[in-house]
Amino acid sequence: MSDFSDEPIQNYPFAKVSPPTNWERVTLAEISADVSPGFASGKHNADGTGVPHLRPMNVDRGGQIDLSVIKSVAESNGVELRPGDVLFNNTNSAELVGKTAVISRREAGFAFSNHMTRVRPESRVAPGFVARQLHFLWMSGYMKHRCTNHVNQASISSKTLANTIPLLLPPSAEQTRIVEKLEELLSDLDVGVAELKAAQKKLAQYRQSLLKAAVEGAFTAEWRAKHTPTETGAQLLTRILTERRARWEAKQLAKFKEQGKTPPKDWQKKYPEPVQPDTTDLPELPEGWVWSSIGQCFHVAVGATPSRKEPTYWRGSIPWVSSGEVRFSRITTTKEMISRAGLNNGSTQINPIGSVLLGMMGEGKTRGQVAILDVEAANNQNCAAIWSSEAGVPSEYPYFWLWSQYAETRRGSSGNNQPALNKSIVERILFPLAPLDEMDEIVRLVNQALDAISEQEIAIETSLKQSTAQRQNILRAAFAGQLVPQDPNDEPASVLLARIRAERLVRASSRNNKHSAAHAERKPKC
Repeated sequence: MSDFSDEPIQNYPFAKVSPPTNWERVTLAEISADVSPGFASGKHNADGTGVPHLRPMNVDRGGQIDLSVIKSVAESNGVELRPGDVLFNNTNSAELVGKTAVISRREAGFAFSNHMTRVRPESRVAPGFVARQLHFLWMSGYMKHRCTNHVNQASISSKTLANTIPLLLPPSAEQTRIVEKLEELLSDLDVGVAELKAAQKKLAQYRQSLLKAAVEGAFTAEWRAKHTPTETGAQLLTRILTERRARWEAKQLAKFKEQGKTPPKDWQKKYPEPVQPDTTDLPELPEGWVWSSIGQCFHVAVGATPSRKEPTYWRGSIPWVSSGEVRFSRITTTKEMISRAGLNNGSTQINPIGSVLLGMMGEGKTRGQVAILDVEAANNQNCAAIWSSEAGVPSEYPYFWLWSQYAETRRGSSGNNQPALNKSIVERILFPLAPLDEMDEIVRLVNQALDAISEQEIAIETSLKQSTAQRQNILRAAFAGQLVPQDPNDEPASVLLARIRAERLVRASSRNNKHSAAHAERKPKC
């Protein structure tokens, strides 16, 4: 049994486990013919030509090869995978280094990235056993402690993986029994997890359908037939525009008074009239509704980030929202706070409670996501604040509308390197304005339905967590020698290791003989 220093054993999930007497604690170097990384891709293509090139994303969190996104390289450079190879993710975020899967016939001949390490087990060492154990060490968090951390990523070198990661090795026959039992138990578990994830997806689709029906008026069709609005959407829009102009004029007059100036002639003509939307070819709205735009109904404010070089601008008492916090939610607290000096020395502003924030930047999920402010807060330049509460419109209504338009909003972005929204694009987003009392009813019904969806999602998430815990318990038992019965007739792992060492000596001797023969042939005859 290999001896390990204190570092590899720290945080090792089997450090205090006494394996069966016919097991051995080993390194990959002792039981593998090859432990080596792939090669950097250079130029990828996604059109299917060339050789498929597996990367970290192609090993999923369940320890399976995922080919949903696959890119190819022109040549394999002679570095190819065989069925039974084990593929280890050696470079990624610290949380993901260590994902491992076994290669099947489907992936035979594929190339692989330098961020992946190929482990080729010796004969009579079951690849599935090695792959499952390495993946379990990742699941348990052990691999995270063995990483070398770099800027924005972490890694485990081939040398570290081969020589310092402890593995428990049972007799060859028991490896086979364990793999078969794992396949049986985990296959049943996988079916249940797949059903739960399918239910999650259906709930997400139902939510989008619900939001769409609500903001298009279908959700309140029966209610609308029984209630005559006291103010139509068109009348509400006129009132909103009148009140917006009145607020602007009041601010201008206050500014003139503060400066000790008399208002100049025709100063009211400088009012920036909201741009009316182009309603050509738009779908017909329910009776009493009217097409408008976000910028026509609401003031839109884009924030800023106070200078990080000035410590006095930060850790104050004013909540400050970054775009990463805008996640289809209500914001009651923020990760960072700014000071009054930070507010006054930048171009951000304090947004009123009830403002709807819209993420404007990022290729990930952030762009297009929305949130409602439940506290007064400033915001950064990567999100827009829509002051819906100022217009007397329930904040949830534009929030639901923008949520229902998430995909469409993302498509309306501009920019080349990093698609983005900007203030003018946000202001031009179309907005169906319903009568105020109908908006209140929509908010009530949608909140009721979303609460029911949320309860189901929590139940599914709890079940998924239980499945993950059950999976870990099964794997822990497997690699501690507690999953299948011991067979005293099994050849001990120590004998297997001795045979591997003997076979390596034979292979090395054969290579030396071939080298000597080749050298003799090249030697000139006298």
